[in-house]
Amino acid sequence: MLQIFSRIATRIPQRVICASNSYSSNYRSTSTSSPMNSNEMLGAQETVSTEGNNSCSSVQSTPDIEKKYVHRVYDAIAPHFSSTRFAKWPKVAGFLNSLRPGSVILDAGCGNGKYLGFNPDCLFIGCDISPPLIDICAGRGHEVLVADAVNLPYRDNFGDAAISIAVLHHLSTDARRRKAIEELIRVVRKGGLVLITVWAVEQEDKSLLNKWTPLCEKYNEEWVDPSSPPVRNQSNTVLESISETDEHTGAVKQRNDDLKISNDGLDDNADVTCSNSNIDEHHKTQQEYFVPWHLPFHRAEIGGASAAALENGFAKRDDKKGTVVYNRYYHVFVEGELQRLVAGINNAVVVDQFYDKSNWCIVLEKL
Repeated sequence: MLQIFSRIATRIPQRVICASNSYSSNYRSTSTSSPMNSNEMLGAQETVSTEGNNSCSSVQSTPDIEKKYVHRVYDAIAPHFSSTRFAKWPKVAGFLNSLRPGSVILDAGCGNGKYLGFNPDCLFIGCDISPPLIDICAGRGHEVLVADAVNLPYRDNFGDAAISIAVLHHLSTDARRRKAIEELIRVVRKGGLVLITVWAVEQEDKSLLNKWTPLCEKYNEEWVDPSSPPVRNQSNTVLESISETDEHTGAVKQRNDDLKISNDGLDDNADVTCSNSNIDEHHKTQQEYFVPWHLPFHRAEIGGASAAALENGFAKRDDKKGTVVYNRYYHVFVEGELQRLVAGINNAVVVDQFYDKSNWCIVLEKL
């Protein structure tokens, strides 16, 4: 029932709904959510939060670093990125399979939709900031729309569960990361569960930290809101290569030649190098990084987005590997950081927390 989906979603003109599948006819009889009448579902908020409206607009205003090094990058690499994202992380699979039949589940930051429909006994909807990724999801028959993680266009209390897998580390300020968590909690019912996973500073393969490009303080000042913790100690190391970690396992994966190329890193000197610190101290304190994505020439749009990105310096050519190189922004999390963000949220409690394969993870229950 597409009408059900449209009622769940807030009517926000700038958001483009790309839904093509219909909800199961079992929705009303099997969902564990409390029944909602039409007025409740259609009475959408003009702003997604009823609290803190004075600061809401500033938090929801996307910083340039996210526009340039998250949104634009994923738009450019979407088909290739999607072709490398297929494996389901066991922890996420276990969470989804633990939910009751008929549960309504939101995947906020769904990417190519690999978790949408994972549990056939549940009803899934998804959203992502990247229209090309949403097009991929819609082409697979999923109920999806384009939306920002800090401004979800959904009714309060509509879902039984929500997941945010490898999303929060692309948000560049504490305030935006906390707001994204608040949004996930807002859209689930009382007793609903929220699973959040993020990349960890404490990588199992510690050599990866030597291969990531740390953001210098000048970039932190230019792009990152002053409310965020400053970048304290920078490395004077010239970074030479990087293997991108899988978004869930943190392990290096090589599916095929394209995946190997995309996951290899820069051989030339990195764009951003930092100074005035030793490497050990840098490992302990650095949290802001650029992580490159190598888009093979044969996957790049000749004369399209990649050509324009090369022309304006947004991307670089790596002729040795035959790729166009894009940098993606990451804020990697330290131990306890997710819990600290949740500590000030009164209507949720942490019911599980764990470290798994270079990711910090928490499960929240809405009170």
